[in-house]
Order: sequence, then C-alpha cells, then structure tokens
Amino acid sequence: MSDISDYALLGDLHTAALVSNDGSIDWMCLPNFDSPACFAALLDTPAAGRWLLAPAGAGKCTRRRYRPGTLILETEWETSDGSVRVTDFMPIRDDGADVVRIVECLRGSVQMYGELCLRFDYGHIVPWVRRSNQRLTAIAGPDAAYLTTTAPLQGRDMRTISDFTVRAGEKVPFVLRWVPSSKPAPPETDAKKALETTENFWRNWIGRSRMEGKYKDAVERSLITLKGLIYSPTGGIVAAPTTSLPEDPGGSRNWDYRFCWLRDATLTLQSLLAGGYTEEAAAWREWLLRAVAGDPADLQIMYGIDGTRRLPETELPWLSGFENSKPVRVGNAAAPQLQLDVWGEVLDGLSLTRAAFPDTADDSWDIQVALMEYLEGAWDQPDNGLWEMRGPRRHNTHSKVMCWVAADRMIKGIRHSGLPGPEGRWSALRDTIHKDVMTHGFDSERNTFVQSYGSKELDASLLLIPRVGFLPHDHPRVVGTVETIQHHLTEDGFVLRYRPQASNDGLPGTEGVFLACSFWLVDALLGINRRREAEDLFERLLRLRNDVGLLSEEWDPRNQRQLGNTPQAFSHFPLIHCALQLQHGRSRQSNTPLHSPEDHHRDQAGEVGAPSEKAE
Repeated sequence: MSDISDYALLGDLHTAALVSNDGSIDWMCLPNFDSPACFAALLDTPAAGRWLLAPAGAGKCTRRRYRPGTLILETEWETSDGSVRVTDFMPIRDDGADVVRIVECLRGSVQMYGELCLRFDYGHIVPWVRRSNQRLTAIAGPDAAYLTTTAPLQGRDMRTISDFTVRAGEKVPFVLRWVPSSKPAPPETDAKKALETTENFWRNWIGRSRMEGKYKDAVERSLITLKGLIYSPTGGIVAAPTTSLPEDPGGSRNWDYRFCWLRDATLTLQSLLAGGYTEEAAAWREWLLRAVAGDPADLQIMYGIDGTRRLPETELPWLSGFENSKPVRVGNAAAPQLQLDVWGEVLDGLSLTRAAFPDTADDSWDIQVALMEYLEGAWDQPDNGLWEMRGPRRHNTHSKVMCWVAADRMIKGIRHSGLPGPEGRWSALRDTIHKDVMTHGFDSERNTFVQSYGSKELDASLLLIPRVGFLPHDHPRVVGTVETIQHHLTEDGFVLRYRPQASNDGLPGTEGVFLACSFWLVDALLGINRRREAEDLFERLLRLRNDVGLLSEEWDPRNQRQLGNTPQAFSHFPLIHCALQLQHGRSRQSNTPLHSPEDHHRDQAGEVGAPSEKAE
C-alpha cells in the first residue's frame, strides 16, 4: 500500500479524487463527496478499484507538482528510454463528472501501461463493460462511466488494459466521464480545451488572493485545497474527502470525514475572509444557517454536504482497510452526540460574519436567539466534548468555555449592533459560566486548566481559551496552561489532543499528534510573546506537508508519517490562520476578521481599528 502522504488531490467542486505518486487514482466517489466510491484501492487492494497510468513497470514518480495556482497535477517519470509526464485534473463540473489524464512524452520514447478497474459501491460491484471504437462504456445500477482515448484498449481479468508507446512530443489523452445511467451517453470531452478552461478557472480564482509575504505559497496552496473541498451547489465544506484512513494504523480509530462540521465554522470563515474570498465565506454562512434551522434542541455537530441530518454509521466488511485498519466505516455515529461547544462555535461564526459584513442585514438573529435560549437551559449538562469521545459524558472545560462564548457574542450583538435581546439576563449567565469554569475547570496545583471538571488531564482545546476571548493571553492562568500543555501534552514538540488511555474516550488504541492542535500552540505562543518559538514550530509544521503541500489530520512522530483522513480541512484552516497571525505579529480573537497583509499595513497606519484582546 501507498503511504497517506503519497496522495495528491484532484477536485471539481462536487467530489474529489486521490492520486498516488505511482500514477494510480486510488480513491474517488461519484457523483459527490459522500457518494459510494468507484475507486477504493486506498482502503483495500487494486481489486477494489483504481486507475493506474504510468510507465510500464515503473514505481513511484521522479517528481510531481501542481501547476502554479491550480489543482492540476503534473507527475513525471525519468526512465532509461525517456521521460514522460501525466497531467491529471478534473474539469469544473457541468452536467457530468470528468477525470482527464494526458500522457505527454518529454524525451525519447516510453512504454506506458494503463489499468482501469472500475468497482462501484466501494469496490463491491463490477460494472458491465462494452467497447466501441475508441470508447468504453461501463454501467452498473445508477452509474454509467465512459472512457475515451486514442490509445488501444483491451479487456483482461475484469479490467481494461492499455499498452502503448509514446514518443517525444506526442500527447495521448484519456477522459473518464460519469453520468447517471438513466441519461444518454454524453458527448466526448475535448481534453485540450478542458485543460485550458480548468487552468483558467483556478488561476482566476487564486488571482483574487490578497496574500503576500513569506508564507504566500503555503497559504495559497491551502486556500486552493480548501476550495477543492467545497461542495459548490450548497457552499458546504467537507472535513476531508476520505473515510477510514486510520489515526492508529491497524486499529479501529477510522472515521468517515466526508461531511460538514459546524465546529469548523469560525476557522473556515476567518480563513476565507482573510484570503479575500467573501463569496465562499457568504456561501458557507448560508449553508450554516440552513443546517441549524429548526428546533435548537436538534442541533447536530455535523451534517451532510446538502444539510442532511441522518448520517447512519455502517461498516463495509469486504474492504480490508488501509494497512488492515478495520472497520472501514461510512456515515458517522458521532452526528447526534451532545457537544455543547457547537452552539458557541455557531454563534461565534455568525458574530464574525456580522463584523465582516457590517452593511449586510442580519436576517439570522431570530435563529441565534433561539440557539442561545436553548443553551441557557443546557450549558451546565455533561457532554461528549469537541473530540467526540465515545466514553461517558463529562463536564468538559472547553465546552463550558464555548457556552460562555455564545453568551458573550450575543451580548455583543445587542450592544454593538443594536439587535434585540435580554442583555441583562445573558450578561448574568455569562458571568455565571465564567465563574464556574474558573472554579471547577482549573487545577491550581499544576497551574493549568484541565480537560474536564474534577480531572487532572490536559486537553489541547484549552489552548483556545485566549483565542475566543475568555481570558487575555497575558493572564497567568493562560500562560500556565500553554506552558503545561507545551511540556506535558506533546511528542517531539507537536501537540496531542489528549492522552487517550488516561481520558477514557471509549476506544482502544492510540493516535498521532493532532496537527490543528499544534497550530493552536503556534497561535498561543505568539499570544504570550514567544514569537520565535511560535515561528519555529510553524516552520516545523510546514515541513510535515507532503511534496505537493497537503496535510492529513495527524502526524506520527515516531514513524515520521501522516495519519488520518486527507487532505484535512481542519489542518489547513489553522495553517492559514497562523501564517497571517505571524505576519501581523499579533493574535486576534476568533470573532475578529483576520486582515490580509495589505489591510495590516493600513491597520498600523491607524486606518483599521485593532480590537481589544480583553473580554468585556
């Protein structure tokens, strides 16, 4: 099997594909991110579906890269007879989904080998295949796929094989197009024209970026990656395009991340707004409002890309899993968990958009009031916490802090935006929650906030206490917490979410360091005036990206490898956030729009007001 970091992302703003550095597309779900996979070799063997296109007998490529400013992948091999490049991309979706692969010989002549093994329903269903001239048709149930190429094709062992030689200057296109099987066969896609159109789309999109400076390339690659994770019909952003890539290889910590988490709301909005992508930020806000509409008691932590609520978790026993990590899961049983921090994240995110779009009428205030009124009666309940622990509920400190955030943001809406609401009642509640956390969530012996009331355990989420404004960065309890986490919840300088064995999270095994948490430490170190440490850690985190700039969810410091679903939005959002914080030289609160460097220069000149770091 390939390593998780071997994969690059392709996408068409509806779904995504993962291409290994050996030229094999090992994962793709059609027609959407959360649809069943037609290539599932990522979680099994090539027999579960893949599309290999590489020099015959070749292994890993010599080099690869994205075309600058695009999601177009170029993979090159140097062989004894010549060199060849395969250009892979997915055109922005029209009435069907396309994957285009163009083989180009750069020098000499190269014998190529192609192997298309379509297996619908996560490797479970072999389609009926027929060939006519230079087109192959594969149909099974609701799915129809059409492969067009000038290369020779032949059937062999339930696969479609293409053996051909390409010589210097020659290009051979392959186009795989999916449509519902109930529709007529689609017209052929012109690969050359599709490449031009796709490149123009991505270059125009990243051309709107306002990024400059030292981390421009890293931030813009993260922005392009995040754009590739957007489901454009609704504006929802999936946490990752994959399922069941393990946090503990060989173990059972394998989850489906092809959904939209409300917890990502504020980081998503800050990152997109800072990059200048107000349309995407507005679309995410609208997705958020549609998802949370209804009875506040029914609020979920995650939804489907179209706002679907039911995400039943099932297992696929016919797949062996990545490095035999079982079970392979689809759906996510954590969706109905009680995680009280989510109410705070939603209200924090909507407060941020109120600040970012001051001239836009806040037509969501009634929904926000309803969410706050529910939280008034629920904030003091035990919950599962932001890490979706499957063990017993507890009074998680971070959850209580985010309940404080909810009240704080609603009070700010009343005071600063003139919106109606019971300011006195919510102010009293905010004070009550603050006192409760300061009394029960802090261990005075260790001088640190703790994971849950009555425990001694640490939790990386406590690094967010100053970011959300609960306490200022220079508060002794904040400094103590940052230092304790830095020294006692890290491996090789990177931050764990928590210690699984000590925290009774209801699951066997362990996990790697959580990349988002390490970025949180960067932000926290900057906030307590340890800029050099913050920069050093950030630079180390950048070096964990794979060769095309992608991060998964976790990192294994012992075996020096990426773990978990990939590419992970929750890793790329804080990368953008930290790069901007470092460039600005200061930390900003979560409900404050991050400015681009251009805005920062105006900020220093007194043209943009700098918000206070202190809570009211």
